[in-house]
Amino acid sequence: MNQAILKPEVQNFLRDHIQASPASIALGKSPFPDVSAPELAEQLDGMKRAQKKLPQWFNTTNIYYPGLLGLEQSSSSLTGAYKRGLINVGSSIVDITGGFGVDDYYFAQRAQQVIHCERNASLSRIAEHNAKQLGVTNIQFFPNDGIGYLHSSDKVFDFIYIDPSRRVKQQKVFRLSDCEPDVVMHGPLLKQRGKTVLIKAAPLLDIQAAVHELSGVTDVHIISVHNECKELLFVLRNNPTNAITFHCVALSNKTSDILRFNEEQEKTSQPVFDNPGRYLYEPDAALLKAGCFKYTAVHFNLSKLHQHTHLYTSETFKEGFIGRCFEVIKVETYSDFKKNKNSTQGNVSTRNFPLKPQELKKKHKIKDGGDQYLFFCTGPQEQLLVLFCRKR
Repeated sequence: MNQAILKPEVQNFLRDHIQASPASIALGKSPFPDVSAPELAEQLDGMKRAQKKLPQWFNTTNIYYPGLLGLEQSSSSLTGAYKRGLINVGSSIVDITGGFGVDDYYFAQRAQQVIHCERNASLSRIAEHNAKQLGVTNIQFFPNDGIGYLHSSDKVFDFIYIDPSRRVKQQKVFRLSDCEPDVVMHGPLLKQRGKTVLIKAAPLLDIQAAVHELSGVTDVHIISVHNECKELLFVLRNNPTNAITFHCVALSNKTSDILRFNEEQEKTSQPVFDNPGRYLYEPDAALLKAGCFKYTAVHFNLSKLHQHTHLYTSETFKEGFIGRCFEVIKVETYSDFKKNKNSTQGNVSTRNFPLKPQELKKKHKIKDGGDQYLFFCTGPQEQLLVLFCRKR
């Protein structure tokens, strides 16, 4: 850490230039003899990213930002606050891959004791400094390897939290056993030292493959923010139940919606298939990632357009759906749509359709944008359809 970055004049400079491009700051001359232009650019970039991702940090004075990777891999305020709710009040938790410390900030609001382990000593110091600025006093910081810390301690924690790095030798990896640390190999140690183990994973990870890799999974949380799947969270316990509960969590700045189900419910659900009615429902990314296709229809009392078309419909509007809702203005077969050859404008989406949105826009000269939404999909009689909709 360069302590000069925390001087009032430097912090004021960063705030005054919040609309500036970090690249332009990096290429310019620093007005401060003890802070370089690249350092200013790095802090400005972190501040700009925090403005949306971590508003609590952005609105707190004298926050020190790490390099790009440290911020990219951190949780957001929305996901951190959600995970806070999984921690018991008065519990103990050790985060063996502490990083920038966002999750630990939220854990500390419920836990009595939080241990932050981070083998990058510089990042550990940054997280400790920021915790003080944020007014948190119940986090202990250890600039050590988290697995080594568990080996050296004989304490059993209520929770162990781990966010293994998905970058190994500068390359992205997608299996848990390829991440660092290897949570599959260290599984026995984790469950020996923690009554409950929470493993954060990237949204691209195959959920079923991860469940098979791990032992003792009781819950899987699939978390989306503004309809974009952001992370997976696997919960491991020493006394697992037979049925894993999947939590589809859709977060936004205004709402928090959750749908829970298990594999048996999805397997045995028997949705009704029907033609598009007055209303169309597009499931949130968390539902799609979880593979909650049939149970979604049954749970919300909706009809499904086709076994492999993950769109739902109803004649009367159904409140509480987790996803986007539309009013259907017109339905055409794709063959009629091609014959009409009318130029149109709209936001194009495809579901179970042979062509991709970009191909359709180019082929039919569809202009992007506007209030109209065009869904190209397969209907219940295997017919290719075009649904003209507007957002409800």
